[in-house]
Amino acid sequence: MTAQTAETWPLALYGLVVVGMTVAIIVISAVIGQRHRGRATGIPFESGMPPTGSAQPRFVAEFYLIAMFSVIFDLEFIFIVAWAVAARELGWAGYAEALVFMGLLAAALAYLWRVGALNWGTSGRAQGGAFRGKAGAP
Repeated sequence: MTAQTAETWPLALYGLVVVGMTVAIIVISAVIGQRHRGRATGIPFESGMPPTGSAQPRFVAEFYLIAMFSVIFDLEFIFIVAWAVAARELGWAGYAEALVFMGLLAAALAYLWRVGALNWGTSGRAQGGAFRGKAGAP
């Protein structure tokens, strides 16, 4: 047995145990779980009220765009915080790289602002904007 094998077998065993337990839980649930064949089983529950409309509403594209922008800018914030933690070790070269990174962020934000991707209202939006979709557009 090599040294690398001696160090990695507990991880492999742990992985097998996790996969085995996952398969066992799914199989046991399928075998002994309750089955509902009632008339109203497939109807969506809306706080005791009769369901109205479709269970899959269409959302305007701005909802998805804002979600993507927030994820992107949150991740970039995490990179800036990680840089701030290691700023002393990185020195001036790291400072210059962080300035370039923040400049790119500012340019991206300015571009999004310019094309109207951050406007929720219809009055300030340019006609035929880059982020206006055909489906769900007001």
